[in-house]
Amino acid sequence: AITMSDNTAANLLLTTIGGPKELTAFLHNMGDHVTRLDRWEPELNEAIPNDERDTTMPVAMATTLRKLLTGELLTLASRQQLIDWMEADKVAGPLLRSALPAGWFIADKSGAGERGSRGIIAALGPDGKPSRIVVI
Repeated sequence: AITMSDNTAANLLLTTIGGPKELTAFLHNMGDHVTRLDRWEPELNEAIPNDERDTTMPVAMATTLRKLLTGELLTLASRQQLIDWMEADKVAGPLLRSALPAGWFIADKSGAGERGSRGIIAALGPDGKPSRIVVI
């Protein structure tokens, strides 16, 4: 789902945890009271102006990713799996990877919706280490 931005696979993963409301509840339980997922793929990509459904803010996403990658919410194996999936991303190559200096590490996930909406989140840093979180 992550490496190829596979919406069908994303829906299957959502099904295993109980759907969008359960993902939102998980995020709220970890302290993210901004991010919300209300619908399934592909409807969540509508990006209707002033519609609060399926939204977040950059600071919320950065904090959430930092907690997932460095906190105790996930096992060490699950944290490594997440970073491996993001590092193997096949979709966002031209967005950030092509502009990074040689030797920099990047693990990212991008998304796009209607009306030109676009987002990307990345763990990156020099010397092959993900020391920074960037959300655009």
